[in-house]
Amino acid sequence: MLHALALLDTDPEREFDSLVALAAEMLDCPTALMTLVDRDRLWIKAANSGEQQEFRREDGFCNYTIRGTDPLVIGDLSLDPRFETNALVAAPDGARFYAGAPIHATDDGGNRYAIGALCVLDTNPRSLTDAGRRALQHLAVLAETTIAARTSAQKALAIAVTAERQSATLTRQDQIFRQAERMAAIGSWRAVWPDGPVDWSDGVFRIHDLPIGATPRPEEALAFYPPHARGQVAEAMTSLFETGSPFDFEVDFLTAAGEPRRVRILGEREASGESAYDDQVALIGIFQDVTDRHALEVSLRRSADTDALTGIANRAAFDRALQAAMARARCDQTPLMLALVDLDGFKAINDTLGHNAGDDVLREVGDVLRAPWLCGSFAARLGGDEFAVILEDPALVSAPDDVTVRLQDALRFPVVQDGLAMVSAGTVGLAALQPDTHSIRDFVHRADTHLYKAKRERIGERRRGNQQRAA
Repeated sequence: MLHALALLDTDPEREFDSLVALAAEMLDCPTALMTLVDRDRLWIKAANSGEQQEFRREDGFCNYTIRGTDPLVIGDLSLDPRFETNALVAAPDGARFYAGAPIHATDDGGNRYAIGALCVLDTNPRSLTDAGRRALQHLAVLAETTIAARTSAQKALAIAVTAERQSATLTRQDQIFRQAERMAAIGSWRAVWPDGPVDWSDGVFRIHDLPIGATPRPEEALAFYPPHARGQVAEAMTSLFETGSPFDFEVDFLTAAGEPRRVRILGEREASGESAYDDQVALIGIFQDVTDRHALEVSLRRSADTDALTGIANRAAFDRALQAAMARARCDQTPLMLALVDLDGFKAINDTLGHNAGDDVLREVGDVLRAPWLCGSFAARLGGDEFAVILEDPALVSAPDDVTVRLQDALRFPVVQDGLAMVSAGTVGLAALQPDTHSIRDFVHRADTHLYKAKRERIGERRRGNQQRAA
């Protein structure tokens, strides 16, 4: 089964490389792999390090993963009798934590087989939450879907390339191709570029939501793409015609009914390289609807970047956003400001009113930091009761005092639980990007300094107020 998929000993592929990168990011592990388990060996098809290699099957942790249906999670490999003497564990900086989910494939008879695993590893012992297990299983399903689509696309492309050469078997192959189109939501196309006729298979018409009939002219076909994608498609076709370089990419797309979709387009020159038109060549390729897979990838990536409690970005997403904002500010010579928020007395609310009330406070703060007046800003929860807002709007950046006052006023609200009432409040520290701010760490440290200065001043004001009342 594994050899029939033509996956073993193949070059790196973008889809699988993206999948393991997403697994490493979502599960916060330094190493993520997609492995294929052959009869005598375990081969790494994709790794977030980019390295492809193989091991003896009996030495691979995934050899045990494929024996079950659920994820295999081992918090400390050195304490598991199956692996405590394993060379991959015993080596200096060897693996200590492993979590893997089996990957299956289905043969032509409908039989389902385990062919490998999607796994993450760490050099330190650790655990995996239920949410992490579910994410690992979702990613394994995504790997299975990608393998199935890859196999169908390869079969369909092979049929498209050979169909005209094998006229004696055209009817049989056309039937197989139509079945493959329906199963994989794909179609084939052929164009004599740049001004010759264009032919679509039935599958391409279906994806466009058009009745099967006359094929649109090239300029009409381009109109199905939004403006930002239209140029990419035209440029790829022109480059293929001029240089012969095949292309394979995904773009946004609008059907005839106005429904937004995501499509994958593959193209190459026809093998014969001949055309009935002078100075023109025939281009052929595959057109595939990948909307569902793309939506799943986006959903998984969004969940990896979102704080589950507040609904705003988490620390990992904040670091990337701040790095990008700093790069834009330096390149465009535009102002940039970072606000750090620390809640005052949050522990007292948790201790007095309970953790449910504390969670309500954190959700409310998330809503405050997404208020419309913070236009174009990026809000994140850094952890615990610490938050941050990246401000790029010139009007906001030019009025730091107003931003501070408005934020601190919005962060002051009552909290009531079981008849008890307290007031939640927050302190804000603002810092503008300076020429000597060279890194995220420098920027956060500068804002942190202002935050704690503001906290000391507010504590001093409260003490003076208490002394005046006592007097």
